[in-house]
Amino acid sequence: MTTFGKISLAIATAVLALSGCGRRGPVDVRTASGTVSISPLTDNSVRIRVAGAETYEPEELYYTEKCARPRFRIVEDEQTVTVIQQKIRTVCDKTDGRLRFFDGDGNPLLSESEGGRKIGETRIGNTPAVSVSQRFERQEKDHQFGLGQFQDGYLDVSGLTRRLTQVNTQISIPVVISNKGYGIFWNNYGLTDFNPSEQVVKLERAEDGDGKAIYVNATSTHGNIRERRMFETFKGEFTAPEDGRYSLLLDVGQKMARKLYMEIDGEVVSDLNNPWLPPTTSVKMDLTAGTHSIVVRGSRGDSPSVGWRLDRGDTEFSSPVASALDYTVFSGSADEIVGAFRTLTGKAPRISDAALGYVHCRERYVSSADLLENARTFREKGIPVDIIVQDWQWWGRTGWNSMQFDPENYPDPQALVDSLHDMDMKLMLSVWSKIDRSSELGHRMDSLGYYIDGTDWIDFFDADASAYYWKNFEEKLVSLGIDAWWLDATEPENDDLAGRTVGKDNLPGELYRNVYPLKVVKTAYEGLRKARPDEEPLILTRSAAAGMQRYGAVTWSGDVGNDWETLRRQIIGGLGMMSAGQPWWTYDAGGFFRPGNQYEDPDYQERMLRWIQTAVMLPVMRVHGYMSKTEPWRYDAATEEFFVKAIGDRKELFPYLRSCADRVAREDYTLMRPLVFDFPDDEEAMKQDTEYMFGPKYLVCPVLAPSVTSMTVYLPENDNGWKRLDDGSTYAGSEYVEVPVRPDSIPIFERL
Repeated sequence: MTTFGKISLAIATAVLALSGCGRRGPVDVRTASGTVSISPLTDNSVRIRVAGAETYEPEELYYTEKCARPRFRIVEDEQTVTVIQQKIRTVCDKTDGRLRFFDGDGNPLLSESEGGRKIGETRIGNTPAVSVSQRFERQEKDHQFGLGQFQDGYLDVSGLTRRLTQVNTQISIPVVISNKGYGIFWNNYGLTDFNPSEQVVKLERAEDGDGKAIYVNATSTHGNIRERRMFETFKGEFTAPEDGRYSLLLDVGQKMARKLYMEIDGEVVSDLNNPWLPPTTSVKMDLTAGTHSIVVRGSRGDSPSVGWRLDRGDTEFSSPVASALDYTVFSGSADEIVGAFRTLTGKAPRISDAALGYVHCRERYVSSADLLENARTFREKGIPVDIIVQDWQWWGRTGWNSMQFDPENYPDPQALVDSLHDMDMKLMLSVWSKIDRSSELGHRMDSLGYYIDGTDWIDFFDADASAYYWKNFEEKLVSLGIDAWWLDATEPENDDLAGRTVGKDNLPGELYRNVYPLKVVKTAYEGLRKARPDEEPLILTRSAAAGMQRYGAVTWSGDVGNDWETLRRQIIGGLGMMSAGQPWWTYDAGGFFRPGNQYEDPDYQERMLRWIQTAVMLPVMRVHGYMSKTEPWRYDAATEEFFVKAIGDRKELFPYLRSCADRVAREDYTLMRPLVFDFPDDEEAMKQDTEYMFGPKYLVCPVLAPSVTSMTVYLPENDNGWKRLDDGSTYAGSEYVEVPVRPDSIPIFERL
């Protein structure tokens, strides 16, 4: 037996103790810069943890405890300690603690940058914490995907700056995968900056600002509202130190934005308008060395700043609040990385058949009679609907989410459920994680101390609060036989954990800022599994966190607009969710915020149909719309025909969808597939941000512009070529082709 030094003896002891996953039994390597803990998790993943000062110890929320310890061995020389697993090798420099990662054959995957690790002491209130950041070197032509659902329009996030917070229309999951065969999972529950800005400039309100006002319809946590909004102009400048590719981050300085408009040197680089927008957005652009002007147009109350970062070929994760520097590296294909991620954070259960059909929703049915009338019309017209949705305010005057149906408009909720079941239709009900404090239930919750202070949100970090919420949920709603649940605004809305405390220990909300949705959905899922052990729960929710897939939750992209650019960005956002390991996602087909003349406007109806036709090829197909009657027969005959055809197309896909969904549960498969999953070595495929594979057979090419009769699409390299579904034309692949576009469908190709 080879005799190692002191470090080797310590490692050998650690190896014997290693079991399970998470933080148990790490291989500790003591270096001149501190102790680096290396924990093999699966054959192709390893968790790294470097502690700083003594801090709080959070509960483990991301990782499950059901994974078996992989086999590995340790090799040491004078300079390094190497942990060798079947499909990944980790090399730690004993001098500076720098880590390098290789695949099972010894090919380089990822390397920490020299001097790229930073750990500093901080404090949130009375709670000690650390600030952490880690830079990694990128390979040439290294394309990264993931981080969840964002509205900035970028699928390839390499070199892009993003601020990871949870807000309406934005879902932050700190996971990226690369076409170079690696993935990174940043193990932090709080705010995280991906490729953080190196410098920031605060903008000043321009004296020549327009100060224009408009009125808009919007949603709020109190219902439908009409707001008067003032817009202002802000200006500033910054100096780029050298020529290069830069990422710029616009931060409006409020919890949500209404407008994300920015010009650089007179060029418009961002122009988004919506009643709900994330507070930050990012752009990548080439800049020359020297001074550049910035113009931002925003809402009254904005206090905008713009940060910038030169892309030097590296990747950085940074969190202002943490218990330690903590991340996991994966090796393999995109499917292998996602598989390991779900093995560690929870397997996705088998989703219900109904979720794979057509889910019909609108904002909103106003009574049982209204809902049943429309359900019967669907059946009379022979339009296949699997789930019909009752949106918010079914509680009427009893108080927000009181868990009591309005007795005037919903006098017999049991009869409502039974009537739908008699039509072979399921009911989904909108239920919130907030409760009106003045309601009967709210008074009880308040008296027990179950709210997050200063809000109407229930404190799901308090086990007693969570249990009491579920008790009422089960007794008042589940008992009616309702089939599916829409857990709205689980971010919680407006990033409401920041600056507050949670749980029985009154810990700062900053520590758990991005994982509230995980707690909410866990409560509902586990409660439903106990209440109905023979059924797999179906939950739709507006936010997510790493590990959400273990609860079978479907996310959607929030309260978005309906224009062409918004459609494009939703598809990109969904592909970002898939790259972050989440299998079930959709959007409000047709857009949530719709024009007031939607039933007469042919331009809107063309857009709506393209939203719906693309939704046929999403993991879940769901139509929704604000202050709208979204049923097909509300529109002219031609629009109704194409709308109904799309629903029928979804029905015909069911056997294929069921087969793919079974693979999601059995094999950790991903149904909506960014091209990095199937064509990582095709450089042109890596540039496509809205084309995607839908299961193993179909390449989907959404139509994203008006009056399109032909379009150029990229067909990735494929030995047997491709066949266009609507006319049978065949193509070789590895080429751009011009194809005709029909009004009743979008271009879809079968992989031969």
